[in-house]
Amino acid sequence: MTIVSRIASEVHLMLRRPPRQQYAALCYRQRKKQEQVEVLLITSRDTGRWVIPKGWPMEGKKSHAVAEREAYEEAGVKGKVGREPIGHYSYAKGMEGGLKINCKVQVYPLEVKDMLKDFPEKGTRRAEWVNCQEAAARVQEPELKVLFHRFAQMMLNGGDIVPAPEEAR
Repeated sequence: MTIVSRIASEVHLMLRRPPRQQYAALCYRQRKKQEQVEVLLITSRDTGRWVIPKGWPMEGKKSHAVAEREAYEEAGVKGKVGREPIGHYSYAKGMEGGLKINCKVQVYPLEVKDMLKDFPEKGTRRAEWVNCQEAAARVQEPELKVLFHRFAQMMLNGGDIVPAPEEAR
């Protein structure tokens, strides 16, 4: 290894930071005439890709309350949020200037009881209710795809959390 590549490697290691934490809501509803649960996808404001409501930690708020707040602000939904996460996923968040930062997103279930006509980010995103298989097909993040499939199985099992493969060991 040349001195330049060694220095570059060391600088890279010094600048690499642990993933930033975010919290998300997996918003769902169970329709009376349908067997499958439906989940809510929204588009991101910058790229228009399909995502779930998520955001940064908020001073004085517990993580599940942050997820609940983001669901209201980004999708205009209210409901009952679970206090325990159902999983997590990682992604690279694009920042201004092209910088990307690694984020780990802790996901909480939110059973939607009400959809509001007016909310902070109304008109900046699209929202669609889809089944978990369709949601998994639309999102880009591999771990979020898996989470949608696990959530569908969890709902079929009466709400019991299905452990992720690494959790089952």
